[in-house]
Amino acid sequence: MRFREPLLLPFFAISAGITIGLLSKGPLQFSVLNLLAAAATLGSLAFIAYVFSFRAVMLAAAMASLLFGGIALVASRPAPEPPVLSVPDNRLAIFTGCVVDPALLAVDRERFIVELAPGARAQVSLFARADQEFPNLPYGTNVEFRGKVRRSHNYNDPGAFDAVHFLARQRIYWTASADAATLRTLPGRCGNRFSAVIFGIRSAALDRLDRLYANDAYSNGMMQAILIGATAKLDRMWTEDYRSTGTFHALVISGTHVAVLAAVLLFFLRICAVPAPVALFLTIVAAWLYAGVTGWQAPVLRSAAGMTLYGIARCFYRQGRLLNILAAVALFFLVADPEQLFDASFQLSFLAVAVIGAFVVPVLEATSAPLARGLSQLADDKKDVRLLPATAQFRVEMRLLARTLVLVFSLPARAARVFVVVTARVTLYVYEIFITSLFIQIGLALPMVIYFHRLSASGLSANAIVVPVLGAIVPLGFLAIAMNSLTLAHFCAWLLNVARLAVALHARWEPEWRIPAPPLWLAAAFAVALLIAALRGRRPWSRPVAWIAGCAALAVIVIHPFAPVIERGKFELDVIDVGQGDSLLTVFPNGQTMLIDTGGIPSFGRARKAGLDMGEDVVSPYLWSRSMMHLDVVVMTHAHEDHMGGMGAVLRNFHPRELWVGATPDSPEWRSVRDTAERLHIPIVHREQGAPFQFGNSVIEVLAPLPDYEPDATPKNNDSLVMRIRFGGTSFLLTGDMEKKIEERLYVDGRLQHDDVLKVGHHGSRTSSTPDLLDAERPAFGIVSAGFDNTYGHPHPAVLAALKERNVTLMRTDEDGLVTVVSDGRRLRITKAMP
Repeated sequence: MRFREPLLLPFFAISAGITIGLLSKGPLQFSVLNLLAAAATLGSLAFIAYVFSFRAVMLAAAMASLLFGGIALVASRPAPEPPVLSVPDNRLAIFTGCVVDPALLAVDRERFIVELAPGARAQVSLFARADQEFPNLPYGTNVEFRGKVRRSHNYNDPGAFDAVHFLARQRIYWTASADAATLRTLPGRCGNRFSAVIFGIRSAALDRLDRLYANDAYSNGMMQAILIGATAKLDRMWTEDYRSTGTFHALVISGTHVAVLAAVLLFFLRICAVPAPVALFLTIVAAWLYAGVTGWQAPVLRSAAGMTLYGIARCFYRQGRLLNILAAVALFFLVADPEQLFDASFQLSFLAVAVIGAFVVPVLEATSAPLARGLSQLADDKKDVRLLPATAQFRVEMRLLARTLVLVFSLPARAARVFVVVTARVTLYVYEIFITSLFIQIGLALPMVIYFHRLSASGLSANAIVVPVLGAIVPLGFLAIAMNSLTLAHFCAWLLNVARLAVALHARWEPEWRIPAPPLWLAAAFAVALLIAALRGRRPWSRPVAWIAGCAALAVIVIHPFAPVIERGKFELDVIDVGQGDSLLTVFPNGQTMLIDTGGIPSFGRARKAGLDMGEDVVSPYLWSRSMMHLDVVVMTHAHEDHMGGMGAVLRNFHPRELWVGATPDSPEWRSVRDTAERLHIPIVHREQGAPFQFGNSVIEVLAPLPDYEPDATPKNNDSLVMRIRFGGTSFLLTGDMEKKIEERLYVDGRLQHDDVLKVGHHGSRTSSTPDLLDAERPAFGIVSAGFDNTYGHPHPAVLAALKERNVTLMRTDEDGLVTVVSDGRRLRITKAMP
C-alpha cells in the first residue's frame, strides 16, 4: 500500500507528531528550533540511507523526521492570549464593530457576528418586541448597539464540550445580547469586497428561500440548512429522528453536497460540448464559490480542496487515487491548522472517505462494478468478447431476461431491454448504497460512540432512502433558487416529506440505546483491527481474522459491560454545572444512582427556544463520562424549565426505574415529561413529607411538599420536592427552589436540623435561605448552583453575607464548576472541577 498511496505513511507520521504535541502541553519541553533540528537530522539520515539503498532505515528515519515535524507544527503555534474588553462583563455599554457574518433571522431573534476589533469577534443576538422589525445587516455593515457582552464560558463538567476553544478558533470570544431598537447602522463599509460578493450571494439565496417557502416553516428551515448551512430556522425537534437513525449527516453541509453539485455541473457542461479541461476548471471554481456561500464551512473547504487536487492531477494525466488525494488534502489542512486533527468534523469527514477508499471501492470493484459496466450497450453482443467472463455472462443473462419479457408480455424488444437495464441499475444502486452504508457504519462506529454516544441499528436501510432523496434536493433546490420556481420548490418540499416519513418510520424501530465512550484499550483494539483489515497483507487469513476481532470489539463497545465509575460503600453528591439551573447526581453506598433535576434554559413563559438541550448536551455527557448507562431514580423537584428542561432527554437516554416528583400543577412542560415517562414505561412516584425510608443503604426523608400543600395553577418554586439524605453520621439537605414560606413551615414544625451539606435554595436567591433555616441547619458546607455571570444576580450578596457570617464554606458551580462531595459516613471529601 505504501507504493500505491505513498502519502498515507507521511500522513500517519505527521498526525502522530501532532497528537504528541497537542497532548503533551509542552510540547515535551522542546523548543521549535530543537524540534526542527531533530527533524532535519533524521531527514538527512533518511536521504543517506536512500543513497545507499538501506530501505528500512530510510523509511524509519523519514517517518521519525515527519513525526518531529508534526510536533514542531504544534510548538510553533502557541495558544494566543484572548483579547480583553475594557467594559466589564454583563454591563450595559455601547459597542461598535463590523458585521463579518451576516445576520440570520430566527423565530424570535436575529443573530450575527460582529468584529469589535481586528481578530476579536462577538456573537450577537438581537431581540425585538412583537411590533418591531429586525434590521437588515449584510456583510460589511458598520453597526453600533447598546447591550451586554460577556466572555464565552464552558460548562465545567467532565465530558463537557469545550465551547470556549471551539469559538476561539473562529476568533469569537464573547456573546452579546441587545435590543434591536438600540442598534443603528453607521456610514461607510467595512470588510473586503470579495467576501461582500460571496455573502451577498448567500443572503440572496436565503431571501429567495424565504419567499419560496413563505408559508412552510419546516421546508424553509430544512432547505436553508441543507443547501446553505444556515441553521437559524432549524428546529431541533425536526432533526431528532435523523439523529437517532444515523442519517443526520445527510442534512448538514458536507463534501457529499459538493460531489453531487459537481457531478451535475460536469454533466451539464459536457452535454453542452464544453471541453473536458474547461468543464473541470469551471466545476472547481463553482466548488470554491459554494464553499464561500456556505460560510466557508470546513467540510466544504476540504471537499473543494480535494477536487482542486484531483483537477491538477488530471491536468498532468495522472490517475487520481482516492486515498492518496485524501492524504494530500488532510496534510494540507493539518499543516495550516494542526488542531483540526482533534476536530470531530475533520475526523468524520476524512474517515468516511477513507472507509470508502479502503473498503467500499474494492468490494464494489469485485462485485457490482463489472456488472454495471456490462449493462452498457446491452444489445451489442459483439462487445462481450472484450469483457471479463463474469461481465460477459451477466450480459448474456440480461439479454435472455429481456427476450423472456418479449415472449411472455409481448413487449417490444427495445422496451424490454430498457426495462431490464433500468431495473438492474436500480438494483445495483441499492446494493451499492447498502454496502457503502454498511462499511461507513462500521468505520465510523468508534467516533460516533465517542462524540455522539450513538450507533444506529436502522441506519443501513434508512440511509438507502434518505441519502439519495436528500442528495436529489441539493441540485434541485439550487435550481429552484436560480429559476425562482415554485414548482421545483414544492417538489423539493415533497422530497423532504418523503425523507421525513422514512426517518420517522425507522425511528420507531430504533432502540433508544445510548453508549458511553469505551475504555482506551478497547477503542485502540477496534481501530487496529480495522487498520489490519484495510491492509492487503500477504497472508490470506489476516483480513478475516481482523474483521472477526473488529466485530467482536464493536460488539463489546455497544454492549458496554463496564461498571460505572463509582466508589462502593460511600455516598456521593455531584452538583453538576448546568448554568442557571439545578442538576444533582447522588450515588448511594450500594451503587444505586439518583439524578435530581436535569437543568434547562430558564424561559419563564417566553416562547424562546434554546438551541441547547441541557439534558442531552450537558447532563448526559457527564453521566456517560462516568460509564453510566442507566439510572435507578430520576427526581423532578418542580416543573420549572431550569430544573426539568433536560428531563425528556435524560429519561430517554438512561431509562430510570422510577421518576419521583413533588407537587405537579398542570403545565405543557409537565405533560411532556409525563408523556415521555409513560411511553418509556417509567413509573411516576409522587413524594410528599413523610416518615424516613431506606434507600441504597442510606436514609431519605422527604420534607416537602407538605401533606396539606395546595399548588397554584402554574408551577411555583414552593412546589419543590425537598429531601434530606443521611449516610452514617453525615447528612445532606437538598432544597430545590424552596422559598421562605416553606422554609418557615419546616422551621416551625421542627423539621430543620443540623445537616453537614446544604444545597442552597433557589440558586442563592434572597427569596430563600432565611436566617431561621441557616441557624437551624448550621451547615459546614453550602453549594450554590448558578449560571456564570447570570443576569439574576444569583447568588445574592445578602445570602453570601449570611453564609459567611455563619462560617459556612461556600462552593459555586459558576466559579468552581462541578462540585463533588463524598462521604464515608464520618468524614467528607470535597473536590471541584476548577481550581
